[in-house]
Amino acid sequence: MEIFGSSGVRGIVGETLTPGEAVQVAQAAGAVLDADRAAVARDTRRTGDMFVDAAASGLASVGCDVDKVGIVPTPALQAYCESEAVPGVMVTASHNPPEFNGIKLVGSDGVELTSDDLGRVETRLHADQSLAGWDETGESRRVEGVRRSYREQLLAAVDRERVADADVTVALDPGHGAGALTSPEFLAALGCTVKTVNAQPDGRFPGRNPEPVESALGDLRALVRATDADLGVAHDGDADRAMFVDETGSHVEGAAAFAALAAAELGADDTLVSAVNVSQRLVDVADRVGASVELTPIGSTYIITAIRELAAAGETVPVAGESNGGIFFPGYRLARDGAYTAARFLELVAERPASEAVAPYDDYHNVRENLTYESEQERAAMVEAVQTEADESDAVVDTTDGYRLDFGDAWVLARPSGTEPVVRVYAEAREESRASALCARVVERVTDARAGVRR
Repeated sequence: MEIFGSSGVRGIVGETLTPGEAVQVAQAAGAVLDADRAAVARDTRRTGDMFVDAAASGLASVGCDVDKVGIVPTPALQAYCESEAVPGVMVTASHNPPEFNGIKLVGSDGVELTSDDLGRVETRLHADQSLAGWDETGESRRVEGVRRSYREQLLAAVDRERVADADVTVALDPGHGAGALTSPEFLAALGCTVKTVNAQPDGRFPGRNPEPVESALGDLRALVRATDADLGVAHDGDADRAMFVDETGSHVEGAAAFAALAAAELGADDTLVSAVNVSQRLVDVADRVGASVELTPIGSTYIITAIRELAAAGETVPVAGESNGGIFFPGYRLARDGAYTAARFLELVAERPASEAVAPYDDYHNVRENLTYESEQERAAMVEAVQTEADESDAVVDTTDGYRLDFGDAWVLARPSGTEPVVRVYAEAREESRASALCARVVERVTDARAGVRR
């Protein structure tokens, strides 16, 4: 089992992640966090109940009582953990396909554990577990009303009147995930007319895969056009992300949406935190207002760690995140929240059409490829090929996470995923042909290296 990648523990159920391993992770987390009580939740995956039971068993075995809060978005569990001052275990594989499942760990402050805390859990995982005596083991109870409480907190945190006065129609695609149980009612309570697709909770994800990428959102684009909606919103499996479709039925690049939201938040001397695959759009926004940009490895854990370190140093971070729809508004909560992000984007749409809101940030083109590998030997050869490409190029190279080659007018990044057996290649340029060519060059080199191992 690969422990704590860029976003927790994930694997293919029965192959690279088993219930027994979930028990061990929960035992280690319960011991390190030293809590008398913890919460466990899940998304809609078919294997969710099995892993919830495993996690609850692990926690109980080290003397921790367990609140089972059911199927909720990850940010809803985080809100519960914060309000109850208890740590949490979220059973989810987020955007991964249905055969995956995983675990995210949340502290008693409602924030995902930092890199240092995860390191302590991993150290404990590899040590002998000290279990509670038979008369000290924890007990489980079911907790109702967590989704309702979460929606109420969301409504209190956004400009409800501003959205309601705009009389907005929203097309929503929660992708059969946990957001299907919260976002429709939340958006309706904001005063929106809500139309849905793929809104039945179903861990097989029959309508589309959980990752809300452009290629998966054909149903949402069609729904926007058919209903004359002002905005389309899509979530991933645990609804901590939001991606958008504008009023014409056109896909909104995640980087453009992030830039529009950041432009409404950033001021002089603020800091924007983002991962190393940050779009130049975000850099341009920060430069225009006199804000700085802090880059981290890809993954929410690293971004959270950076936000906390900057805050401790007296820096102001009003917005952070990645261009995949996972955005933090630390003034609201130090958590990625797809429903809250959608509401903040609706505040922009209340003033002007979505296409106009992102138009100033639509002058770059992005390309992404995922290259699978089947063994550690293939992975090593692929990474070595990327390093060779970096060494031979005339680009400025950043090795924060993988290799980012910055050519001034464009950039390309290649890195192994922290959640799947793939090497991801990203490229961005003002001209689509330039971005495609940069991506294709690295892809060719990496696939040749992989083929060399397979021969």
